[in-house]
Amino acid sequence: MTNLQIFLDIATEAALAAGGVLQAYLGKVEDAITEKGRPGDLVTVADKASEEVVLQILERHFPDHAILAEESGKLGNQENEFLWAIDPLDGTTNFAHQYPFFAVSIGLLINGVPQVGVIYDPFHDELFRAAQDLGATRNRRPMQVSETSELSKSLLVTGFAYDRRETSDNNYAEFCHLTHLTQGVRRSGAASVDLAHVACGRLDGYWERGLSPWDIAAGIIILREAGGKVTAYDGTPINLESGRILATNGYIHDSLSCELQQVPPLSAWK
Repeated sequence: MTNLQIFLDIATEAALAAGGVLQAYLGKVEDAITEKGRPGDLVTVADKASEEVVLQILERHFPDHAILAEESGKLGNQENEFLWAIDPLDGTTNFAHQYPFFAVSIGLLINGVPQVGVIYDPFHDELFRAAQDLGATRNRRPMQVSETSELSKSLLVTGFAYDRRETSDNNYAEFCHLTHLTQGVRRSGAASVDLAHVACGRLDGYWERGLSPWDIAAGIIILREAGGKVTAYDGTPINLESGRILATNGYIHDSLSCELQQVPPLSAWK
């Protein structure tokens, strides 16, 4: 097996184990929910228990690798070429309300580039996996993006950052603009799930701001290996630290990028 295959298998082991933890806590966290600072930015005992399981598995197999985890922050030697970006519960607000859109997301960046990704949705028992040049799968079967080639016939998904109440750069105008131009814009509340659903062809495109590397690292490689395209809003190479992502099936990428760059301000909407 190649090293990437080994990394993928270990990440899968960790994601499945963490998913089991989330299933055990579902519906049982009402008295253990807190906010991390901004309204709506929740953390539960399930987030922490899930992350602990992931960390134990990764640290056992790869003790020298660097880690960037949502709850624990930076761990290990951050100068190492291997960096694991971990979201132990993407969609915490959904989870807290028992709304069935949440996942474990584990991505491996090698020299800053996402090369291995696993997203596990324990509620629907869907496992999305990929590694560079090894293809992408859903529940171990090959998957690929949709062939929708016109923005007017596309179904998109987006999200709204936790600071949306505090800034005019809040994605509301983009949501309105693209709702008018497409067959619809959905909002699941979990970036990793959104990327996975574009990768398997359920959705045609996704954009969002206010994200962290652990939200999207796994989804980026999964989507690319499924035949999709991931960039910044303007089509330039994505910077994971920017918090912005444009991800599509590739066919509508240029059209969606163009529209995002010329959205009228929210004040122009009647």
